[in-house]
Amino acid sequence: MEIIGIIGEYNPFHKGHLYHLKKIKELYPDSLIILVLNGYFMQRGEISLINKENKTRLALTYGVDLVLELPFIYGSQAADIFAQMALKILNNLGINKLIFGSESNDIKKINSIVDEQLHNPNYNILVKKYLKEGYNYPTSLAKALKQNDFLFLPNDLLAISYVKTIKQNNYHIEAISIKRTNNYKDLESKEEIISASNIREKLKNNEDISYYVPLETNKYINKINEELLFNILKVKILTCSLNEYLDVDEGIEYRLKKMILKVNNYQELVQMLKTKRYTYNKINRMLMHILIGLKKKDAKIDIDYIKILGFNQKGQNYLKNNNISLKVNKNSLIYQYELKASYIYDILCNDKTSNYEFSCKPLFK
Repeated sequence: MEIIGIIGEYNPFHKGHLYHLKKIKELYPDSLIILVLNGYFMQRGEISLINKENKTRLALTYGVDLVLELPFIYGSQAADIFAQMALKILNNLGINKLIFGSESNDIKKINSIVDEQLHNPNYNILVKKYLKEGYNYPTSLAKALKQNDFLFLPNDLLAISYVKTIKQNNYHIEAISIKRTNNYKDLESKEEIISASNIREKLKNNEDISYYVPLETNKYINKINEELLFNILKVKILTCSLNEYLDVDEGIEYRLKKMILKVNNYQELVQMLKTKRYTYNKINRMLMHILIGLKKKDAKIDIDYIKILGFNQKGQNYLKNNNISLKVNKNSLIYQYELKASYIYDILCNDKTSNYEFSCKPLFK
């Protein structure tokens, strides 16, 4: 039996995710699918439209056998950390294949890019050089690698991080891509399968998204109170020493304290902070780390437990047959940050998901 790993955020769970799961089952009908799921705050600094418990419920409803948590500490960081920790969890669960969406669907090219990253001693120096010159991260990668024919789109960038992690750690995991059927940056398409970004944009414009998501998704969508988000951030920025928080680099603390008094909402703050050096994703991640209070020193701690979010009978049998014990360490800083994230999420979305965190009881489907 193939043990297949996938990594997801499901913000929100849509028909593209359903296509991904169906494609895996077509390719590997005798397989077990294990999902590592990011919870409340996303890798690009967004707040999830669906809470962790309901995303787990959706995953189990539509074909996943076992769902594991990607803790906030790692799930809200840049692509390489996100990939490293998600794959560390999946490797501990014994997967032999990782299947992910890709714009290029060119696994050979992705492998060659990773080999160049790992074996070219000038690569990191060049990336830093181009970033300092004001190029964004994808362009800096392309220039450092002299890859003018590769677009370095979001899912391919994550794919590169996945493959790099596998090679760096000598994991016995085969990386397999599935062609992504939509453009992450396309916010206007009305095709049946569109990006999560497009769906979130439609929700902001009060459009009906029922055509783009499975039947169960709609009832779990939360409304984020952005006014409250801005006010909480404003208090923290004005009253806290910010330089201890992750992604608050030298100099930005003073800019934050200055700009927060000049803007009226969260989106204005992000726009005012945007520079060549600070991309939208980096700014959003930084603000989420300030919001939750994630300190730089804590972001470096290693994972000390793996948490089961849910399983079906097949997933439960796999855990028992392989004698895999996954017990939450409630004394862990990782767990404490997860609780903080759930508290803030509940306040912003008028939810009660922190009860799910306290119980540490997996869902059974």
